[in-house]
Amino acid sequence: MTITEHPTIVTARLGLEDSYTLDRYLATGGYQALHQALAMDPEDVAEEVNAASLLGRGGAGFPAGRKWSMLRPAPVRYLVINGDESEPATFKDHVLIERDPHQIIEGSLITAYAIQATQVFLYIRGEFALGLERMQAALNEA
Repeated sequence: MTITEHPTIVTARLGLEDSYTLDRYLATGGYQALHQALAMDPEDVAEEVNAASLLGRGGAGFPAGRKWSMLRPAPVRYLVINGDESEPATFKDHVLIERDPHQIIEGSLITAYAIQATQVFLYIRGEFALGLERMQAALNEA
């Protein structure tokens, strides 16, 4: 199977004019995965992500479940979402933040639950003014 034969998941809503709105996100199945995850034990969520071989969106494409399994026991855990777009020749962060912020929120909440993080920090570059505006609106809606 070639890459073009795989179903689009991460970018499925990007062609929709109102892709960044809560109404569109909910209408296209948004937040269903979060509800499913919250019905599971955090460890089971992490195991499912590992079994699905989900890859990180950074330049290395590191398996997310494997990364989570390397966390050391800690009384407090934080999750940092880096929307800096600092990897050479990439433009994914800007597009996802601007066009599908609820997907980032849902993924962040699932991750935070699975790794038992108590706080999530999302960094967005100052140059992403529209993305920052839409993310703030999405956070207020969510």
